[in-house]
Amino acid sequence: MAKSDVKAPAKEKEAKKAPVLGKAEITIAEKLVELFRLQTIDSQVDRIKVQRGELPLEVQDLEDEVAGLETRLKKLQDDLSEIENQVSEKQNQIKDSKAQIKKYEGQQAKVRNNREYDSLSKEIEFQNLEIQLAEKRIKEFKAQVDSKKTVVEESQTKLNERKKDLDLKRKELDDIISETEKEEKELAKKSSAASKNIEERLLSAYNRIRSNTRNGLGVVPVERGSCGGCFNAIPPQRQLDIGSHKKIIVCEHCGRILVDDYVVGRVNGQN
Repeated sequence: MAKSDVKAPAKEKEAKKAPVLGKAEITIAEKLVELFRLQTIDSQVDRIKVQRGELPLEVQDLEDEVAGLETRLKKLQDDLSEIENQVSEKQNQIKDSKAQIKKYEGQQAKVRNNREYDSLSKEIEFQNLEIQLAEKRIKEFKAQVDSKKTVVEESQTKLNERKKDLDLKRKELDDIISETEKEEKELAKKSSAASKNIEERLLSAYNRIRSNTRNGLGVVPVERGSCGGCFNAIPPQRQLDIGSHKKIIVCEHCGRILVDDYVVGRVNGQN
């Protein structure tokens, strides 16, 4: 039998034993490195958001207030127009009543008996009463107009002031965004790229932990024997478990994922 024929089965056996590494087969240490790298990137994004502070909320609040003031001002102006229309109607009514009085007075000069004259006199009296009532209503409406105009002017002034405040806040926010926009886009790409290196279950856990913390830290280093998130002491045996990289360990107090100096050094050394 040829030499090559004897060795062939052995080579086949070796080839079958060779492992194929993928995302699921990476070590716990590598998983922790990828997680801490993602945390470092996300913390930089958080820092940019902190720079903006409360500005986005302030802008939103001012936008809501301006919209509310505009709605109120429009209603006031509509009410004012309605009252002014009622004044015009009453003024036209007075003109019509005066025209009727003039007509009845003309007819009185031509009547042939007292009954017709008295009937026209009553019509004239009625029209005079209508004029008096209309004048009274006009007086009331004009008082309402004056009051409404004052409120409209005050509302307009307040609206103008709030619009100026909104313009200033928007400019301030736009300036900050323009300064950090390029950096934020680059970090967003890095965060997306880093996320692809982490299995979905672990990534979901990381995002859940981050969302439940005020400072957005889901992965923290052990610092001087304590959790870098809540600063509670970590027992020595647990510190040894963290350093062994046999499994992912979370803080018993705050639930954050804990990493050791090796993981921190790997990430910081590559940044």
